Amino acid sequence: MQKTSTLQNVMRIVLGSFMILAAIGHFTFQRADFQAQVPNWIPISKDLVVLLSGVVEISLGLAMIFWTKQKVKVGIALAIFYVLIFPGNIAQYLNGTSAFGLDTDQARLTRLFFQPVLILWVLWSTGVFQYFKARRNTLNS
Repeated sequence: MQKTSTLQNVMRIVLGSFMILAAIGHFTFQRADFQAQVPNWIPISKDLVVLLSGVVEISLGLAMIFWTKQKVKVGIALAIFYVLIFPGNIAQYLNGTSAFGLDTDQARLTRLFFQPVLILWVLWSTGVFQYFKARRNTLNS
């Protein structure tokens, strides 16, 4: 298990909590907003995409908080998920779709720059960077 600092652990739990809240939104009060983000080129129902991604989000959120022995793997999985959902953010910007209070092109464009921040947050808070640095050092020894 990768050792992480108290700050990393707190930030991992905060991010996991955000994921759980987002998942609840997928199933309830933000369902229409999440549907608005699904790109039109996705060949299945937008509602199904929202529900399935909600299941993934709640699973990853719970794993971020409770599956500490596998936090590096969970961190990598969540980072990959953030990459996979990024086309939805791009589609929201390109199509000028208002959702989540993002009702201007500037707001939608600005949001695009926060996805890399989320990816860095998850990789740092789960110790992924430390893990690969230690692995590299071991291989070079």
